[in-house]
Amino acid sequence: MTLTRDPDTYTSEWQAWHQAHEAARADGHGFLAVTGLHWLTERPQSLDDAPGEWWSDADGVHVTLDAAEGVTLDGVTLEGTHDFGPIPERGGVTLLRGDVAIEVARRGGHDIVRPRDPQNPLRVQYAGTPTYFPAPEWVLEGRYVAFDAPRPTTVGSVADGLEHVYDAPGQVTFEINGTPQALTAFPGGAEGALLVLFTDATSGVTTYPANRSLAVAPPDDEGRVILDFNHAVNLPCAYTDHATCPLPPEENRLSFAVEAGEKLPVERGGHR
Repeated sequence: MTLTRDPDTYTSEWQAWHQAHEAARADGHGFLAVTGLHWLTERPQSLDDAPGEWWSDADGVHVTLDAAEGVTLDGVTLEGTHDFGPIPERGGVTLLRGDVAIEVARRGGHDIVRPRDPQNPLRVQYAGTPTYFPAPEWVLEGRYVAFDAPRPTTVGSVADGLEHVYDAPGQVTFEINGTPQALTAFPGGAEGALLVLFTDATSGVTTYPANRSLAVAPPDDEGRVILDFNHAVNLPCAYTDHATCPLPPEENRLSFAVEAGEKLPVERGGHR
């Protein structure tokens, strides 16, 4: 595992990565397309941006629809009352109505409906996220230290009163200017990969105040990892209030400024 890179090659690779990340963010059914966040209760409710009447109880999520509304699930048109059953935490299903996707999910122990319309102005007008210029000095070597057993870790959310619980498998340790640091890591998107949520001294100044995230590739055989803070990215809550993003654990609130990665979005008052 090496930190030595040709600066021009590194910059070109970073630019290609960030362009791909931006394209995924601006997907027609991505978070920029979300038009509402609806918390379901046992009382049936109609929604402004999705057809049907929706409710949730101990048996899961339910909706009553008219066939003429054209809502489909896995290509089948729904009519009358449809029972989704219990939805697992951080799980969900997606319905379609024309170009609009209707996410039915569970977050923080609550069932939600979150429609996504490709014509949402936030998506249509999105012009990209400002970033720090990629700097090789923010590519740091660290070490992964596994816990004896995954630790259930409760963190807050940008949604008031909501909490998330993750099984943290371990910590990533590293040094900055000779000072030891340790970050609690959560499971990443691939086998053995890690995800770190953090804030730092730039949070609320040049970067989004609540959180940023950093994906970390699986440790090597000696437990070494690379922390490339140039790849620190915003979570959906940096762009829309219709998100339930987790906050970092207390120990992941860094005291120094990580002047790398994505900055505060223009939509939240950031500058290019």
